[in-house]
Amino acid sequence: MTVQASLVCPDCGSSKVVKDGIRYFNDGSQAQRWLCRGCFYRFVPESSKRRVTNNGLRECAERKDPKNSLSLVSYTIENLEWTSRENLQEAKGKITEFAWKMKKRGLAESTITNRIQALNFLARKGANLSDPESIETVLATEKWSPATKANIVRIYQAFCKTFNISWTPPKIHYEPKQPFIPLESEIDQLIAGCGKRTATFLQALKDTGARCGEAIKLKWTDVNSENNTIAINNPEKGSRSRTIKVSIKTIAMISAMPKKYGDYIFNPNQAPRDAFYLSREKIARKLQNPRLRQIHFHTLRHFKGSTEAMKTRDPFHVKYLLGHKKLENTEIYMHLTEFGNEEYHSSTAKTVEEALKLIDSGFEYVTDMDDLKLFRRRK
Repeated sequence: MTVQASLVCPDCGSSKVVKDGIRYFNDGSQAQRWLCRGCFYRFVPESSKRRVTNNGLRECAERKDPKNSLSLVSYTIENLEWTSRENLQEAKGKITEFAWKMKKRGLAESTITNRIQALNFLARKGANLSDPESIETVLATEKWSPATKANIVRIYQAFCKTFNISWTPPKIHYEPKQPFIPLESEIDQLIAGCGKRTATFLQALKDTGARCGEAIKLKWTDVNSENNTIAINNPEKGSRSRTIKVSIKTIAMISAMPKKYGDYIFNPNQAPRDAFYLSREKIARKLQNPRLRQIHFHTLRHFKGSTEAMKTRDPFHVKYLLGHKKLENTEIYMHLTEFGNEEYHSSTAKTVEEALKLIDSGFEYVTDMDDLKLFRRRK
């Protein structure tokens, strides 16, 4: 792909644009499409863009069977992004105002970012954010999953509430997928294959069950090496602060981290996602295990919740561990206990020191036999 120096992105003004295929129109014409490497916005230059007017739509309706409403809707949506481009700046102003109001209400940065991205995407699809009917048209014609449509409906509901727009949202029925729970051995393989900083971050997520945003805000003062605990003092999504008991391995890995971010253990402004994704792909190919590609940062929170539910069968313990305010949010992990992995690693201990090491490694005591203490840990 080649870069055209004289061409700039109409969205961000960047000159880092590359060719991105051909845009084909219903009348058989075509135009070169471009992609901005700065904001990943796809566009057709004004010089080659075909504008569609109301007359054009009427001509289309005359050419097509007027009884075939789907054909007319398909044609309208095909050209919707070009007919609404003149209103894009107005949409951006509304989105900016909406983002500022969310900021003043104390919503998390990640929540604000997700909502802005969804509304920007709707605007680029040609939807008029002040007209709920155009939103419903996009929802009805785009091939999105039911979960994506439900999420967009929730975001646009918040937008309508902010600007006092009357809208009765469509009902979208979908069954949420069960979270992917990897084996502990698979998580340990990922941790062992990552670099020092990423491995420590993953180990902290695995042992605490914290969200990614909660973990990157951990401070050195939150770690107590004497009683092996980590305090989650910056909870997200309205969760509660809590103190979690962790393994000696986690404390040791954190203690070995360089103190390059001041009071924070990790970079408080950026999680090591890129390094993790590269290492995950490399390890998945090396071990020929595609399941590893399904592991994300939040997967380790699901793993912690489900394993603790299997060990204790106590929903209130899991509720506190994950910082939930409502027991309903914890129920999913209690349901997963019925399908838990019943395969174990076994080990024995002759002395108190050996038993303590096994307990610190996650083993639980089972029974005594032939002057030995038997321990086990789920795989």
